Amino acid sequence: MSERDFLPIRIAVLTVSDTRQLADDKSGDVLVKRIADAGHILADRQIITDDRPLISSQLHTWCGRDDVDVIISTGGTGLTGRDVTVEAHRDVYEKEIDAFGTVFTIVSMKKIGTSAIQSRATAGVAQGTYLFALPGSPGACKDGWDEILQHQLDYRHKPCNFVEIMPRLDEHQRRK
Repeated sequence: MSERDFLPIRIAVLTVSDTRQLADDKSGDVLVKRIADAGHILADRQIITDDRPLISSQLHTWCGRDDVDVIISTGGTGLTGRDVTVEAHRDVYEKEIDAFGTVFTIVSMKKIGTSAIQSRATAGVAQGTYLFALPGSPGACKDGWDEILQHQLDYRHKPCNFVEIMPRLDEHQRRK
């Protein structure tokens, strides 16, 4: 049995923040660097304020684009009143990937102990596109990528990965 070839995927990065600009978006920079280092393609990058309708609108726009396979957002996953990224993601999801938050919490527990309880990292699928919401700290983005996403977004990862089922994410729409 031959080994699989690497398949680059197209990833959009969304930073959710009322204060960040491109020049000081450390979490976005962490993701962009890791995406490039892994051999994937940065499809787009945006910074948007903590506004639920604006966030979900951007997610919908990217989900509708043929050149975006995956969206990773950073920021707005906490518990404060301005943290609405999780709700905006869930406004868009067709299916939630429930275990993502659980696995992220397990990874976080090893690094920050019980403070991991404050994270609401989430993931889902919409319009054949994967969406992941990570906390806004560079450390959380490193952990999310290094411990979960770099493996699941690599077609060579076994026993299974997100890339191999990507062509089937929207099969329900093609059956009509």
